[in-house]
Amino acid sequence: MLARAATTPATAALRAAAARRAFTTTRPRLSSPYHYPEGPLSNLPFNPRKKGFGLMYWSYCITGFSLPFLVAVWQTYHPAK
Repeated sequence: MLARAATTPATAALRAAAARRAFTTTRPRLSSPYHYPEGPLSNLPFNPRKKGFGLMYWSYCITGFSLPFLVAVWQTYHPAK
């Protein structure tokens, strides 16, 4: 019963309509007067190929990871008022 309900003409029409809808770029978007850079790493707000990127990256990671622990130690050992 359920298999027959899944193959009704209305369902077939919905499947055909969904198959016609392709994920493509429309013509006005392709002929846009604005040009955006394309390719890998063009969507990042920083350049990972710079010389100091590794140092800045690891500094950020170490600071972000250690800060909660340092705050907890400071709150534990500072004198109460």
